[in-house]
Amino acid sequence: MKVWDGIETVGERAREIPEPCTMILFGASGDLAARKLVPALFRLFQEGQLPAEFTVVGVSLSQLGNEGFRARMRAAVERAHGAGGVDEAAWSVFARGLFYMSMDITSAWDYARLGELLGQVEAERRTRGNRLFYLSVSPTFFGDVVERLGEAGLSRSNAKGWSRIIVEKPFGTDLSSARELNTRIRRHFDEQRIYRMDHYLGKEMVQNLMVLRFANGIFEPLWNHRHIDHVQVTCAEPLGVEGRGRYYEQAGVVRDMIQNHAFQVLSLIAMEPPASLDPEAVRDEKVRVLESARPFTPERIHAECVRGQYGPGHIAGAPVCGYREEPGVSPTSGVETYAMLTMRFDNARWAGVPFYVRSGKRMKERVTEVVVQFKEGRGNLFGMEQRERLSANQLIIRIQPQESVTLRVAMKAPGRAVRVRDMDMSYFYSSMREGPPPEAYERLLLDSMLGVSTLYTREDMVDRAWELVMPVLDEWSKDGAAPNYAAGSWGPEAASRLLARHGHTWNEE
Repeated sequence: MKVWDGIETVGERAREIPEPCTMILFGASGDLAARKLVPALFRLFQEGQLPAEFTVVGVSLSQLGNEGFRARMRAAVERAHGAGGVDEAAWSVFARGLFYMSMDITSAWDYARLGELLGQVEAERRTRGNRLFYLSVSPTFFGDVVERLGEAGLSRSNAKGWSRIIVEKPFGTDLSSARELNTRIRRHFDEQRIYRMDHYLGKEMVQNLMVLRFANGIFEPLWNHRHIDHVQVTCAEPLGVEGRGRYYEQAGVVRDMIQNHAFQVLSLIAMEPPASLDPEAVRDEKVRVLESARPFTPERIHAECVRGQYGPGHIAGAPVCGYREEPGVSPTSGVETYAMLTMRFDNARWAGVPFYVRSGKRMKERVTEVVVQFKEGRGNLFGMEQRERLSANQLIIRIQPQESVTLRVAMKAPGRAVRVRDMDMSYFYSSMREGPPPEAYERLLLDSMLGVSTLYTREDMVDRAWELVMPVLDEWSKDGAAPNYAAGSWGPEAASRLLARHGHTWNEE
């Protein structure tokens, strides 16, 4: 297959190929660039979704040079794809578009040098002056890098081409820092050119949430408080802080997962149908539903939220230490590694429906899923004993590790007697003939080059998400979390008791 022509037709449909552009990758010698970004870019190129002129200019402090950068990225691609998965002809063409510059991202003189290099590369590679800046650096440098780009005249779009910037999460550490960062970036990039990345939005099943809701006539009529009892959103992982103790001591699970990943999923589940698939129409509805979320008062936090911290336990049969014993963590740390928030939306669709949102480290399994629990059917046609053995109907949307959709329904068990049992009707993405879904970064990077911002976070959504969690963070800062769940469990017992008070249980099968 010819992989670097401008367009490859798939059946009768032509793939949309972005214009030639140069990606300026800040932090090019870091882990994210090697583990995710360049392998994703090469896969896009190998599949014919990037133009032959596509170019990467990597910048960081390391002294690599063009050939050293190309060798390092080749090794990274082999680790990600397997040595046998690297098409030599495609790599040869792709690697000619990899360039590198060692620079100090705090030095104004180095930005002048970067501008000179970009001029040379753009003329050689014919990228039409289109520039995509990617900040894969510590969040503490986001504002400084943007201001240096602006001062050097590199942030401006011109008649020759466009200029955009991708900013990785975390976007601020609280409401005031997020607003300050937004203000600094908007001095040099208008909102239409700012792409705030949350890689969860690039996951195939997250993208599928809107299709599942709005392309199937069986769901939307039931997607309201008259038919849905409650919703669970779970982001659990068995990993600990994995050497990031110092970072986690400043973050905690609410900042690390709830405020961004979990709220992104939540907004897609709860939002109203957008007027169209236009990026702004979709993002308008996501913000609108978060604006209807009930604020957290101290009373609500104590009654409807749970926090925790993992203690020693076992993961896959092996003993692991507690959070306070992790490297870089204070032995008296009060940082939460588990949080459960009960979200309520004061609107006509969701009146009275609780949304239980939880995330935790050192949990029993790695799972990100949404469970939509419908209300029980009326009547007792099959007898009280059989009814008590049945669950209410559930729609289980598994985002990871194995993307799937399961509808749990009551069915008659085989045999002459009428015995009713819960049965699962499941669809797994792995069964698709098209092969495994693309990595999240592939979709997100391609969209940024095409100028499609649907899967990126707008400023007002960042703002609203921080507004919602700040009362929780402020209340919990008054006294620290204590170890209250064992590593390898499903979290604090208090979270299960909270659901039980409302007649609910977590989906933990």
